[in-house]
Amino acid sequence: MKILVTYSSLTGNTEKVAQAVKDGLPEGASLVKVNQALEPDDFDLIFVGFWVDKGVADKAAKTFLEKVKNKKIAFFFTLGAYPDSDHAKQVAQETEKALLSQDNQVLGHFCCHGKVDPNLLEKMKKMLPEGHPHAAMTPERQARLDEAAKHPNEQDFQNAKNFARQIMAKV
Repeated sequence: MKILVTYSSLTGNTEKVAQAVKDGLPEGASLVKVNQALEPDDFDLIFVGFWVDKGVADKAAKTFLEKVKNKKIAFFFTLGAYPDSDHAKQVAQETEKALLSQDNQVLGHFCCHGKVDPNLLEKMKKMLPEGHPHAAMTPERQARLDEAAKHPNEQDFQNAKNFARQIMAKV
């Protein structure tokens, strides 16, 4: 079985999680960035990792995902929100919906908490109107960002490996 693990990463979070996913797979799985990814048709199983941008996969990952049709696929993503948050659930649902619309068999997903790019935080602060939830730094938001900065960690990497093994058990 030919397996591809491909990812897009802004801060390095998703790249590290992608490596952990690959470590949970049989020897011979390919690991490449989405902008260097091989053709999806050349693989039997595809894992795609991305960072969340405005509630969806980042542009590079989204472009790759649009090429994946009629495949067995699993996806993973990193974001500053908590993995069990409504935001994370919505990202997973929208990604799965898009993949299913292209006749893919979605085998599962994994969400990992991860640090937020400080440049992105500054940009949002400047461009968003006063009162927008991402413009102000509330104590709750600061606490979430402080926690996110501790991730991904060793437990997250172990969880990513286990995710990959669970997907392999399905195929």
